[in-house]
Amino acid sequence: MNKVGPGTSPSQSWHKDLARLIDHIRMRNFPEVLNDCLQSLVSFDTLLIATYKHAFKPIVVLSNHPQHLEPALKRYVNQVYLLDPLFNAIQGGLSGGVYRLREIAPDSFDSSEYCRSCYNEFGLVDEIILVIGLENDVSFTLSLGRKSSLGSITRAERNTLNQIFPVIAALVHQFWLAQSADYVHNEESRDAMEYALATFGSGVLTRREQEITGLILKGHSSKAIAELLDISAGTVKVHRKNIHARLNTGTQSELFSMFLGHLSSLAAS
Repeated sequence: MNKVGPGTSPSQSWHKDLARLIDHIRMRNFPEVLNDCLQSLVSFDTLLIATYKHAFKPIVVLSNHPQHLEPALKRYVNQVYLLDPLFNAIQGGLSGGVYRLREIAPDSFDSSEYCRSCYNEFGLVDEIILVIGLENDVSFTLSLGRKSSLGSITRAERNTLNQIFPVIAALVHQFWLAQSADYVHNEESRDAMEYALATFGSGVLTRREQEITGLILKGHSSKAIAELLDISAGTVKVHRKNIHARLNTGTQSELFSMFLGHLSSLAAS
C-alpha cells in the first residue's frame, strides 16, 4: 500500500485505498482493510473497533492489541466498560464525529481508580475515537490509541480524520448492512449490567448516594457532580463522606474494588 505522511491531506494514495475499501465493503474482512488504510493516513499504536448499544456489553469487531493485553481487554468488555468515558458519553447521546478521549471524559477521569488500575494498563497517552451512529441505536466506534513514542495526535492528523470521517461513516454503514447479523448484542447482558448499576450499595446507600457513587466511580469531581445533580458542592462532599462511612471504605481504590466484587458476585449468581 502506498503510504501518506501522517497528518497530510488525503491524496492519490488515499483514493487507491478508498477503492480497496469499496471492493471489500460487504466482506467480513472490511475492518482489517479499514485498519490498513487508516494507518496510511494517521499514526497510532493500537486499534479497537467496537459497537455499543444501550447498556449491552460492547462487541469487539477488531482489536490489534498485543496478546499480553487480552486479559485487560476482556475485563473491559465484560465488566468495567460501565465506567468508561466512551460508553457513558454514548449513553448520554454523543453524536457522530471524531473525538479525543479527554474531550468526552469526566473532569477527574485521570485521577479515577478506573483510569489508574484499568485504563492505564493499555499504556496510552492519547486516544482518538471515531463514532458512527448506525441503525437500531448502535454506535460503531474506532479507537486509535497512541503511546508515548507517538505522543498526542497532531492538528494535521486530526484535520485529516475530520476530512475523511463522512466517507468512513458511509462505508461503515454499508458494511453494517451486510454483516450486522454477525454482531448481535445480548439482551441478558444489558439487563445484568443495568441491574449491577442499580443495585450497587443497595440496602446500605440511599438512592441519591447510589447515584453519586456511580458518578464518583466514573471520574466526576465533587464540583461536576454538583452541577450534574443541581446540588451544592458542599452537599456532595457530605454525601461522599456518608458513602464511605456506610460502605466502610476510605479511598476510591477501596470503593472501586468493592464495585468489582459486586459485579463478580452478580456474574457468579
